[in-house]
Amino acid sequence: MSGVRVLVGTRKGAFTLTADGKRDRWEVSGPHFAGWEIYHLKASAADPDRIYASQSSGWFGQVLQRSDDGGKTWSPPGGGPTTAPEGMPMGESNRFVYDTSPETGRPLTTHLWYDGTQHPWEFKRVWHLEPSLHDPDTVYAGVEDAALFRSTDGGLTWHELSGLRGHESGPSWQPGAGGMGLHTILLDPTRPKRIFIAISAAGVFRTDDGGLTWTPANRGLSSQFMPDPNAEVGHCVHRIALHPARPDTLYMQKHWDVMRTDDAGGTWREVSGNLPSDFGFPIDVHAHEPETVYVVPIKSDSEHYPPEGKLRVYRSRTGGGEWEPLTNGLPQRDCYVNVLRDAMCVDALDPCGIYFGTTGGQVYGSPDGGDHWTPIVRDLPPVLSVEVQSLA
Repeated sequence: MSGVRVLVGTRKGAFTLTADGKRDRWEVSGPHFAGWEIYHLKASAADPDRIYASQSSGWFGQVLQRSDDGGKTWSPPGGGPTTAPEGMPMGESNRFVYDTSPETGRPLTTHLWYDGTQHPWEFKRVWHLEPSLHDPDTVYAGVEDAALFRSTDGGLTWHELSGLRGHESGPSWQPGAGGMGLHTILLDPTRPKRIFIAISAAGVFRTDDGGLTWTPANRGLSSQFMPDPNAEVGHCVHRIALHPARPDTLYMQKHWDVMRTDDAGGTWREVSGNLPSDFGFPIDVHAHEPETVYVVPIKSDSEHYPPEGKLRVYRSRTGGGEWEPLTNGLPQRDCYVNVLRDAMCVDALDPCGIYFGTTGGQVYGSPDGGDHWTPIVRDLPPVLSVEVQSLA
């Protein structure tokens, strides 16, 4: 019987949760990298034993880890995205160095030096790893400050897709509350050179030539905190998602508003409908139903917990607009956790499974599309990311 492996990144280590196709009994493994912040883990669609992980620490900085045996053992494949960007020759004048506190010697931030001068871009962490759909050695990394890197040798060396950061709007990008992170990377399965990315707080960008050039894809978005609410760039996008069978249709959880586009980001329209709050972080699409969408409403941008203290996943079977609360098995009183942008995912089994993790350390799973929920594991460190892979 086929099964699933859920990959959980937390503030204090990584965990793997494994079950068979029934998804009613789980084996928990971890913590891996105990005590380290694991911002994101994701497995290769081309090789289920290949998993990439973003590991970071205030003491030791950013490390990328790779497993080639399904998470049993790990090792750093190389220097990660701290290599110089594409087109910048390596040498003594091209290096990443740490600023350190004079009191403790702890590294504070990382700067790129080039030709003896400090480059304004600061590398802080890898927010998101997105393996290629077809090649286990190709993987993309979205980093803070916002930039996109690619490795074609399993993480040994990295090169920046510098056309993104070189976009004419780049100097105007501003950080969201959590930093200026490139947090979402979507690969179009029907067009190998098309990639969507999202940056907080700059918005969505699309490339159709493999990353050489980029186009803002934010028309229809409106953000009242901006001097020009309808500007082309500058929106705080929390997450975007698509269904592989309909890659021109994308869904977005914005700082406020749930949005939808049917023309690959050409124009967005609001589909918040009857949600109790249209603020939130994650959004995802059912594996077999392109019009079935999931969000987790959060009360507001200053109160990061569920409305009324009731943890509810909302499902729309109409691509937005009409939403139903999914509560069976979830706490409906005195619940004040948050669900972060990378902390919800769906599996490819039938029926489709839905998973999400909370800042309270719970990971919930539903084996039936959200109708019934069970806490797979409790009392983990705060959950930063949840990804799932199907196992043969």
